[in-house]
Amino acid sequence: MNGDLSTTDPLAPLGDLPGVPDAVAAVRAAVDGVHGHRVMRRRSSEVAAEAALRGARASAALDGADWALEEVRRRSDFGADAEARTVGAALRLSAEAGQLLSVWRASPSRVLARLHLLAAGGVNGGGPDVPAVGRPRLAGEAVDEPALDGLAARGVALPGADAMAARLDALSALVVAGSRAPALVQAAVVHGELLALRPFTSHNGLVARAAQRIVLVSSGLDPKSVTPAEVGHAEAGRDAYLTALAGYATGTPEGVAAWITHCGRAVELGARESVAVCEALQRGA
Repeated sequence: MNGDLSTTDPLAPLGDLPGVPDAVAAVRAAVDGVHGHRVMRRRSSEVAAEAALRGARASAALDGADWALEEVRRRSDFGADAEARTVGAALRLSAEAGQLLSVWRASPSRVLARLHLLAAGGVNGGGPDVPAVGRPRLAGEAVDEPALDGLAARGVALPGADAMAARLDALSALVVAGSRAPALVQAAVVHGELLALRPFTSHNGLVARAAQRIVLVSSGLDPKSVTPAEVGHAEAGRDAYLTALAGYATGTPEGVAAWITHCGRAVELGARESVAVCEALQRGA
């Protein structure tokens, strides 16, 4: 989101943008529908585990590794090729996200660095001693992320390192300060900012979607982490995803509202997926 992020609770007015209150209400109802399912009383951990797996599969699909769910479930080797490494990265982020909830509000920059380290650490032997892994990019460092190349064609230019760092610091300050804005709004802004800024040299999409999940859970909207919004984003498709993000990046009320409602629909679809999982468990499938 363009503009000054340092004013008092700048996210709150976004909750009143056209279409956003309805999206917030629809998301709340969808999430409550999952949490209220009778299967959740005794088998919520199974539903959460399945949601994490399906969310990881969907996030990898948005990055170009569109594997069938059973293939993800079956495989144990995720280092054979680029697609396998992408799926492995998505699975690592999904597994770790729940461990970072308590750190997020105090130090979002630390969480983002950890997420990138997890995502990129398995690529070409990457690790904490490899430059550009686990830290924001510096001046002169390029972003290598084909799944987001479509942003440039949609007018979303890559910010320079200094501008990126300033906005990333502002975003972190917003998270630490807290907001009375609905959880959907907070999650959509974090997600959108990270995609627009592309603060790392790779894996920004995976990191942004993992951060969105963390916000949805830590905000209390989805405390059991059973609504994988990534599933909804993948179902809508990459073109719709990038187009909605391009609208957000304009900073106009219409563009920001369209992005928030797009994210809201993704959460609704993720909730629908988990209701289907609950129904399958209830049938004994």
